[in-house]
Amino acid sequence: MPDSPDLDLRLVRYFTAVAEHRHFGRAAEALHITQPSLSRQIRGLERQLGARLLDRTPQGTRLTEAGEVFLPRARTLLRSAAQAAAQARAAARPSRITIGYTAGLIVTPAVRDLRHLHPDADVRTSHLAWNEPRPALFDYRVDAVVTRLPFATDGLDVTVLYDEPRMLLLSRDHRLAGRESVTLDDIADEPLPRLADPDPAWEAYWRIDPRPDGRPAPDGPLISGIEDKFELIAAGEAVAIAAGSVFVSLRPDITSIPLEGVEPSHVVLATRAGDRNRLVPAFRRSAKALLTGSRAAPRASAASAS
Repeated sequence: MPDSPDLDLRLVRYFTAVAEHRHFGRAAEALHITQPSLSRQIRGLERQLGARLLDRTPQGTRLTEAGEVFLPRARTLLRSAAQAAAQARAAARPSRITIGYTAGLIVTPAVRDLRHLHPDADVRTSHLAWNEPRPALFDYRVDAVVTRLPFATDGLDVTVLYDEPRMLLLSRDHRLAGRESVTLDDIADEPLPRLADPDPAWEAYWRIDPRPDGRPAPDGPLISGIEDKFELIAAGEAVAIAAGSVFVSLRPDITSIPLEGVEPSHVVLATRAGDRNRLVPAFRRSAKALLTGSRAAPRASAASAS
């Protein structure tokens, strides 16, 4: 059996750029190299593989059959290389931790406590979008995330920190505004916004779809971001279900009402299973002691907890 080619990851990255842009000129601009140089690099990769990967056409560039086969494997190869490098850096610098958090969640008390307990450590924070916690952990962009369920938890250690009530967000001139609380029956026919590219579990949980009686949640407009959602709610085009800590006070035309009869949202700390960074269990202790939610009473500092 012939030896496998020793692939140059730089050339693999160049190929994926051309495949994504479907144009040598745009790919070269994104890579900050000249187009003739990029063409030479791709030809070199094709010689290594013994297969043509790309065809130029009047409309741009298209993948050959071999290119279609190679592209997902090339992406996996680049992702594995990035993860290997990140893991090596993490092992070489065990006194560094990056803590992620998502909208409406405050990690400051636990981060401050960790810095107090480990003054030699490099403790960083990073805000993440609602759908980033799992990929950010496995890409080694963060080492711990404070976020909300649901999301896939295989390969992760997950600790529930506290619960938040789920609330209904609605326009201040909505027919239900001013009520002390509402139920799912009250909003049985109210449209709820839908994400354009949803995670099915996340969408089902935050739309409560289907409802306990089996009926589907009413479909509302498609949205691409939270600001779109707020605009629709303020305009009276939809209502939405959100966690109790979601910050909407910047919109004086939106109010919130407790949603009764539904389970609360679970705020959790997620980390990679088996992570050997000594700061991960230290942060978990601080988070369990200090991150209790805005409605919970303060607890003693983890620095003084046994």
